Amino acid sequence: MSLFVPKFDETVLVRDARAEVVGGDPVGVKLLADSSATGGALSTVRVTLAEGADGARPHRHDNSAEMFFVLDGTAELLSGDDVVTAERGDLVVVPPGRPHAFAAAPGRGADLLIVITPGVERFAYFRHLQRIRLGEVTPESLLEVQDLYDNHFLSSRAWDARR
Repeated sequence: MSLFVPKFDETVLVRDARAEVVGGDPVGVKLLADSSATGGALSTVRVTLAEGADGARPHRHDNSAEMFFVLDGTAELLSGDDVVTAERGDLVVVPPGRPHAFAAAPGRGADLLIVITPGVERFAYFRHLQRIRLGEVTPESLLEVQDLYDNHFLSSRAWDARR
């Protein structure tokens, strides 16, 4: 087993009022700490989903695990072929390579803290998603940057059956 030791010297402190927010209703993403700030240890965002809103379609990360902590509300999460419901205080960790997705449960909102470890520079990815929402670039443009963000899209019958 190899041990990854992150390389950074200073404490990372992100003040809530100074954190960049992309999106809004129905999906808001607060950018907290990117990989470059944590020496590669992790990337973390807070995602707020309106009632029933989709957070992310099915995808996988080949080199990172992804942790979802439900701060409030109820979320549905795909992990492999299973769709689980997670409520306030629940934690779900998806291993590298495993297909996953997340959304607010029907009729419910969700507030999630999401951590990817080891970290990947993800802030630019979320800004890219915002440009898609604004119509500045096409959704297909994400296919060109899948390797860069270790975010590989796929289909899931289990997810499609629930959503």
